[in-house]
Amino acid sequence: MAMIDNLDDIDPTDVAAVLYQPDDDADELLADFVQDLARHDVRVGGIVQRHFRNANGTDVMLAIDVATGREISISQLLGSGAASCKLDTNGLAEAAVVVSQALRDKVDLLVISKFAKQEAVGRGLRAEFVDAITRGTPLLTAVPRKCLADWRAFTGDVGTLLLCDRQAVEEWWRVVSTRPGRRRAFSPSWSYLGTMIPDSLMTAARISPASIPESPLRLLRRPRKQP
Repeated sequence: MAMIDNLDDIDPTDVAAVLYQPDDDADELLADFVQDLARHDVRVGGIVQRHFRNANGTDVMLAIDVATGREISISQLLGSGAASCKLDTNGLAEAAVVVSQALRDKVDLLVISKFAKQEAVGRGLRAEFVDAITRGTPLLTAVPRKCLADWRAFTGDVGTLLLCDRQAVEEWWRVVSTRPGRRRAFSPSWSYLGTMIPDSLMTAARISPASIPESPLRLLRRPRKQP
């Protein structure tokens, strides 16, 4: 199982995880945010995720390359007449290639849609998370509340937890992008009123999502509960 070495060498501000509840739309939040960064010439790479439901009631999951908009199916039906799906290992392998290429391209920000149960048990994109964190590439992801303990164990509790809120994510990026040695990769016209989650308020702190602009990734506009 891929693990992170030398946790003491990791800058905790480089690793941010949006903590979300079942009713939050973390997929849309991440997609809209990275698309807005790209409009301001920030080099963003990685994947975001889209969920939708077919006419027969089955759920479909797509990973979308944020640099190109290419769609990768990461789900497959369990069988004829099945009403559910499972993760497609071939699709996940393609998504992993997208993430690895973004790291080789030395992007300003890497986004990986989420750290969830697959990553918690050593599968999914866990190895790519390790690679990104150990390289020191600024990383933005999302973590479901039920996987918070797994995320903390994986990172050694190093990193920044954010509310599932646009302003919180913007504030984190302002801190990261304005540090010495990094270029000013944000628009000064944005407002930065986000609030990072104090550890003592982890189970209670909630902020209503701020209004966010229409995303050019129209495929991500259908609101749906996170799995």
